[in-house]
Amino acid sequence: MNANARAVRDYSSIEIPDRSLSREERMGLLVDQLWRVFGNPKTTASGLSADEASKLAGYSWVGFYFGPGHPFVSAFGQHLTPSAHELLLDRRQPKPACSPIGLGGMCGRSFREAVPIVVRDVATLEDGYIACDPRDRSEVVVPCFDEHGEVYAVLDVDGYAPNDFSWDDADALHDLLVRSGLSSGEPRSAIII
Repeated sequence: MNANARAVRDYSSIEIPDRSLSREERMGLLVDQLWRVFGNPKTTASGLSADEASKLAGYSWVGFYFGPGHPFVSAFGQHLTPSAHELLLDRRQPKPACSPIGLGGMCGRSFREAVPIVVRDVATLEDGYIACDPRDRSEVVVPCFDEHGEVYAVLDVDGYAPNDFSWDDADALHDLLVRSGLSSGEPRSAIII
């Protein structure tokens, strides 16, 4: 994929988790669905070089970070609450990532400002970018709002190709979060960086 091209994703095949499940279970199922449909397992399973992997479209990683003061039950059954200055990773695919992370970076900014953020090329970011995989080149972060309109978590999606995400991805992910009962409210205009 060249630097000016962008993947167009059809999110209609993503199954909405049953709302009778816990919030964390729904998050896990949504992450698994997103990875199944848009994940790029070829990059993790076939031993491609970083250059080869960076040319493939698809998610390189997807996961949820919980924000300060918002308790959750981890995938391992632990009751956790992020401290005042951190985000904690929980449900994610396909591999671990940085956790805890501070409130800097794009996840922290999306959490603090309560807006989706689309990063066309992470190489253009200076201070504050948290690189968990040096092959990642683009990112979209979407806040999750509770019933009071407060952000409690963010959905973070990374890609190996520059310019891999758009407003369309941010809006579609927000819609999936709302339909899954993981967020409330109308979509907000994404910040494009």
